[in-house]
Amino acid sequence: MRKRYGLAAFSCIVFLFLVIPLVIIVVTAFGRDPTIRFPISGFTLDWFAVVLRSRSFMTSLRLSFRLALYATVLALLAGVPASYALSRTLFKTNRFLRSFFLSPTFIPGIVVGYALFRFIIIRLRLPVFTALTLGHFMVVLPYIIRVVGASLEQFDYSIEEVACSLGCHRVGAFFRVVLPNISSGILAAFMLAFINSFNNVPVSMFLTGPGVNTLPITLMSYLEYNYDPSVSAISVLLMSVTVIMMFVVEKTLGIGSLAK
Repeated sequence: MRKRYGLAAFSCIVFLFLVIPLVIIVVTAFGRDPTIRFPISGFTLDWFAVVLRSRSFMTSLRLSFRLALYATVLALLAGVPASYALSRTLFKTNRFLRSFFLSPTFIPGIVVGYALFRFIIIRLRLPVFTALTLGHFMVVLPYIIRVVGASLEQFDYSIEEVACSLGCHRVGAFFRVVLPNISSGILAAFMLAFINSFNNVPVSMFLTGPGVNTLPITLMSYLEYNYDPSVSAISVLLMSVTVIMMFVVEKTLGIGSLAK
């Protein structure tokens, strides 16, 4: 009994440790003071207007959205077939390939960013946006393979074999039988990869160039010289978009379906 109460108290402390900073950010976004202060001395929406009128914020926001979308779609096109092949393969190379695809998650992000900078920018001399897309693709691919692979582990492949026995081609069975049954896992992988790409700092820090900055890099540069609540305001906007996305998923598929 005492251990159970101790675990509950520890869980509450961890929960408060995670939630309180978010509450402070939300509150300070509505403060009147020219600097971030808590508690606030007054209520205003001016800082949200500052964010929406800021050319650098809006440009980097659009670039981050495009970058995360392109990188996630490319990772889905490569990761879903790779997950399917890994789940269907029983050879000894399966473990090696799985470790190879998941290797970016085991290496510190700053090391991955520097390695990609040396190879993509210095050696290949690719354009900045193309380099960013390839870098984010490599970063989010392991998340796609891991989440989609978990869904495929629960998939009953006898359904696919039945479809093939009834005359359906293997490729057709993949699109008509396998993909619809793991759609919730693909959606969960898309959301996880998109958020990780959108918020990525280490890789973006090495691969950005003049006039091409993602939103996290722009925020970091802005905080070097400014400490006004506009940073809290744009954080609140991003949190609101995330909440809306989760609400839409809950109403369409249900949050529980993402864990299947």
